[in-house]
Amino acid sequence: MNFNPFRPKTKKHTFAFYNIENLFDIYKDDLTRDKDFNPTSKKRWTIKRYNNKLRNIGYAISNIGRKETNAHPAIIGLAEVENEAVLNDLITSKHLKEYPYKFVHYDSKDERGIDVAFIYDSKKFTVTSSDVFTFSFKDHDGSADYTRDILLVSGLFLGESIHFLINHWPSRRTGNNETEHKRITASNNLQSIIATLKDNIPNARIVVMGDFNDNPSNKSIELLMANQGLFNPMETLLSIDRGTTSHNDEWDLFDQILFTPNFFESKSKTLRYVKADIYDAEFLKQAEGRYKGTPYRTYVGKTYKGGYSDHFPVYMILKKK
Repeated sequence: MNFNPFRPKTKKHTFAFYNIENLFDIYKDDLTRDKDFNPTSKKRWTIKRYNNKLRNIGYAISNIGRKETNAHPAIIGLAEVENEAVLNDLITSKHLKEYPYKFVHYDSKDERGIDVAFIYDSKKFTVTSSDVFTFSFKDHDGSADYTRDILLVSGLFLGESIHFLINHWPSRRTGNNETEHKRITASNNLQSIIATLKDNIPNARIVVMGDFNDNPSNKSIELLMANQGLFNPMETLLSIDRGTTSHNDEWDLFDQILFTPNFFESKSKTLRYVKADIYDAEFLKQAEGRYKGTPYRTYVGKTYKGGYSDHFPVYMILKKK
């Protein structure tokens, strides 16, 4: 046995991102378009279905990166959460309640009432500051069309300063070409936030994660990488039979994690990048039928399926000596 008691221990940690597909509570909110998610709607969003969703998502989150680290993820960025109440329910659900998770969340002006959020292991990460950046687009009638905020959370991960930026960029629902300008605007806004961080904090260590509704090869992501010098480990993961979400029998990799190159530095007591991957475990996949192998969803249209999400999570592994 080659065990050396004087050799420094290496500990691995998981940073993850997960679009959890409409985590709404069952109560009607008159300020947002959540009418589909209550017990009397066509979707019949009952307390039983809500609790099943919490258990499913909690189980999925608890296992992201476990193969590599033998532990729950330390950091999780989320998309499509309705409010603080559902986050409280999530971190106290069956499969997460044993972990010391806390969260950061702000209500956005998104018309559907879905926000981004940040969950963290409070024994590993200490929040020192947080902020949100709101932006909107002009509708055809000139009114403001708000989208999800960009969430910035800064803090100390095992004593090391890291800045996280959580994103959920405008969708392609009305067409890729018709909506591309919105995601480029989101990219430009994110770049401004990163540039300010770098100006104020020399050699800032920054992790950008989100559902960008664009692939690594799309202009919005390429501009982000080129102008801010970010590394995108997701570039090589997209293929004809693998991605994070599937539409019209084609895979996309809209969910990505990017970071500043200083995570490649090999220094004592410093987090260093190891690998990144899609967490597409078999239990997260549709088991049969035409859509076999794609994400096992909660709903398809108005039809309840009882699954997890229409996206797979993504994650990166880091190690610290």
